[in-house]
Amino acid sequence: MENYYSLLGLDSKASRQSIKQAFRERAKKLHPDIAGKSGEAQMRRLLAAYQVLADRERRFEYDRAYSRFVGAGGFDYRTFLRARSDPASQAKRIFFEFLHLGDDEAIRVWDAQGALDFRLEKYLEREDYLDCAFLLAEELERRGRVYEAFVLLAALVREERRRPYFKHFMPEIETMLKELVRRKLKAAVGGWRFVECLETLLTLGFGTREQYRWKVLLAETLYSLGETRNAEALLKSGIFRAAV
Repeated sequence: MENYYSLLGLDSKASRQSIKQAFRERAKKLHPDIAGKSGEAQMRRLLAAYQVLADRERRFEYDRAYSRFVGAGGFDYRTFLRARSDPASQAKRIFFEFLHLGDDEAIRVWDAQGALDFRLEKYLEREDYLDCAFLLAEELERRGRVYEAFVLLAALVREERRRPYFKHFMPEIETMLKELVRRKLKAAVGGWRFVECLETLLTLGFGTREQYRWKVLLAETLYSLGETRNAEALLKSGIFRAAV
């Protein structure tokens, strides 16, 4: 079980303000402009530590678990989660593995639990779910599992519209989603599923310019599927004309 206090350079009696300040100081050193790609893994660990220690209830639970198990002689949180079969523990295990560079294991567990049918949001706190879903989507895209990455990213964008969490990081997620659609999705999923994905994009609250691009792409796809009437109706729609 990772010592979050040591990761932040603090002791267990540190104040909330000290925790926040320590996180900010270390996060600055891990900024991509300074640390580059090499700092991403450390930043994940740092963020995990901050999210736990900055929350009074989660910090209390963490302190209790750490003193109870580590103090008792070498508790291993990964082993603890592996020994449990309930969905909540498996969801936590997936997130834990991502935060500790166990990407292969995280994907394996996610697949075993049902992949997209495994609703992480049911078992993780909202912030943990959002972070975990992004890390999962990122890894799935790297592995060529484009449709699953699309579903997760679209869900993140929808949830961010409902209640912001990523905030300044959100443009990167939106760019990731748009690039995935533009470069990889059609070849990966085929005609009708691609149509469904584009229809999903049109419900996510993007701007007029993006709506225009996706409507053009959707019309082209419908034409290729022999849906001439629907394609023409789309091109004549009011929103499309406004975008032009």
